[in-house]
Amino acid sequence: MSKQATKNFVARLISGDRRFLRLSLWKPAISIALLVTGGPVAFSASDEVPGRPNADLSTFAIETLSTRPENVTGGDVLVQIGVPRTVPMHQVRVSINGRDVTGQFKRSGTTQPRALIGLIDELEIGENTLEVRANGRGHGRPTATQRLTNHPTTGPVFSGPHQEPFICQTEASGLGPALDENCSANTKVEYLYRSSENNQFKPFDPALPSPADLATTTITTGETVNYIVRLESGTINRAVYQIALLHEPGTPLPNPWRRTSGWNNRLAYTFGGGCAAGYRQGSPTPAADPSGGVMIHEVLSLGFAAASSTLNMFRNDCNDIRSAETLMMVKEHFIEAFGVPDFTIGWGCSGGSMQVHLIAQNYPGMLDGIIPGCSFSDVTTAVLPVIADCEVISRAFVQGTQQWSLIERSAVTGFANDGTRETCATWSQVPWIRPTPCPSILPTFLVYHPISNPTGVRCSIYDNTVTGFGVDSQTGFAQRPLDNVGVQYGLRAFNGGIISFEKFAELNALAGGHDADGNIVPARTEASETALRQAYETGRIFTGAGLEAIPVIDIRGYLDDRADIHDRGKSFVSRARLIKANGHADNHVIWVAPGGGPRHPASSFYVPEALRVMDEWLTAVMRDNGPGTQEVKVLRNKPAAAADSCWTADGTRIVEPAMFDGTGLCSQLYPSYGDPRLAAGVPLSNAVLKCQTKPVTPGDYAIELTDAQLQRLRSIFPDGVCDWDQPGVHEQDPAGTWLRYY
Repeated sequence: MSKQATKNFVARLISGDRRFLRLSLWKPAISIALLVTGGPVAFSASDEVPGRPNADLSTFAIETLSTRPENVTGGDVLVQIGVPRTVPMHQVRVSINGRDVTGQFKRSGTTQPRALIGLIDELEIGENTLEVRANGRGHGRPTATQRLTNHPTTGPVFSGPHQEPFICQTEASGLGPALDENCSANTKVEYLYRSSENNQFKPFDPALPSPADLATTTITTGETVNYIVRLESGTINRAVYQIALLHEPGTPLPNPWRRTSGWNNRLAYTFGGGCAAGYRQGSPTPAADPSGGVMIHEVLSLGFAAASSTLNMFRNDCNDIRSAETLMMVKEHFIEAFGVPDFTIGWGCSGGSMQVHLIAQNYPGMLDGIIPGCSFSDVTTAVLPVIADCEVISRAFVQGTQQWSLIERSAVTGFANDGTRETCATWSQVPWIRPTPCPSILPTFLVYHPISNPTGVRCSIYDNTVTGFGVDSQTGFAQRPLDNVGVQYGLRAFNGGIISFEKFAELNALAGGHDADGNIVPARTEASETALRQAYETGRIFTGAGLEAIPVIDIRGYLDDRADIHDRGKSFVSRARLIKANGHADNHVIWVAPGGGPRHPASSFYVPEALRVMDEWLTAVMRDNGPGTQEVKVLRNKPAAAADSCWTADGTRIVEPAMFDGTGLCSQLYPSYGDPRLAAGVPLSNAVLKCQTKPVTPGDYAIELTDAQLQRLRSIFPDGVCDWDQPGVHEQDPAGTWLRYY
């Protein structure tokens, strides 16, 4: 960010000009369908089946292969044209804004002989008109037009105005100084190889003889190739992106018209974990770190291309809307350079799992299958119990008159303990709901302070995703869907006889809530109606709606016994939401093994096995030309290996249905626990942000309460207690997909 841009930003803050965003639902006026290749959403200008140019077309079928027609970026777009059999191929003429671009189109290949594919470049920013016609004489010659909306490579497209301020980090990423205020940099290509001696990646110099320790690898197609990786780095949407794929220098690269050796024609897109406010570009993940980078042996060795960017790493920017937009733009670039992949698999741990869940739900067509690791369903419902609830409960434990054992504390919070500490106390200090601290790279004078800089940058997860929650017109802060009114903390522990009435009552009397700056206050937290409505409507909550046609393999290293919030129960929460939304979760597979996340002891088998099974699953779906919807095909082609399973410490696999209630051998080896909301009685789907309330009644408690005890509870809960049999306030499925923010 330049000095002038910083001054402009500060001036707007001081003047009170906070141009926050409004949301609109994009309503297409054209027909939309998925490509049969499982690629991005495509558009057809004809009334025929899109993606099938061999059909007997009455007119030209125009499809944008690299992105949706309204979301083109960078001045170019890959287009496929299905040609009617009545038109000789040499008579096809293509123009963009009146400029002839016919020469940029070639036959798509023997599998689609009546199709032309071309990369159209030099598009104008804004609206462009693509026209296809048949040359020659006679009336009734077919024509077709398509409107293309082009956006800058620096974005934004649908996420709303750029976040400001924004700190460039191109130099730290090895790309040299930023070329402009949008943190652009020149693209860099380098080669690395896998050493057979130490299994590390080393620089590869194409001008020198091949090193003696050059390893080979056998990819999913059965082909054995030299283990040399082409690594491309550059900037898209103000992020530093990277694309890696097996390629031997001196041999042809794949392109939209040609497949080449080494790449299995699949794309694995990786999403990084953590959760922090943005305001900076970030740097790519080092090769040795699996949490969001592209130089991942388990991916590349199988022949997958790998792609990601710094804005797909939640530790750089915990905003799934910008992550989805960046994925779309990076994937667009990938397709234009290398061709449409057969399918794209989204993979990520923790914060990465949140992204793949939300992107698959809210931006269909971007990911064809997902592998969430150490998973959470989404950011919003993860933060509510883990941070907000845990903090007020942990404070109540120490401020009251009662003495709490470790077992009692765990029963109240729902989490397991490691024998010395309770998980809630360990994680309750994470500052996600507070406006500070901000990333250290952000200048201090820009950062919010309630007294000295009340209009400064706020770094809570809500302020960082302000488009999804709305703005408080009085304060200028992001509105919050944070609420604990009526929540009876420890209800299950009390009804189960684990804690006394006195402890139950005192705990809830002391719990309190959080003010606008995340400070604990005596009153319970009440959510903004706007934030609640928008959280559900804009898809900030993973409901599972629309995911019945997406294969999901949820993989987890067991961490419940380590006072860690990445507990096994979160996998069952996602499954419960899928069942609630779709009537089943037959497309959802749960795997668990000894702890440690993606690099746990079984990872040498576990992660590649998930990719192999997902590859087998999606390949079968892609080749299924039989009747039925995509959902039917996903279930019909589910491999036997795509089954709920656990692995023992010695690597033995046990295949049995995954159960939250403790049924089965896997549940005995790896028992599931919960969180404060589940321990307070919320259903397993756990998607209620603010509960509907009901009066305190004796029938809600397992023991008979005296009139004095009932009166005490009524005084603690003057507005009533949560009625978990009712949906949450404003709870609903997302209002639509591919929403746009202005």
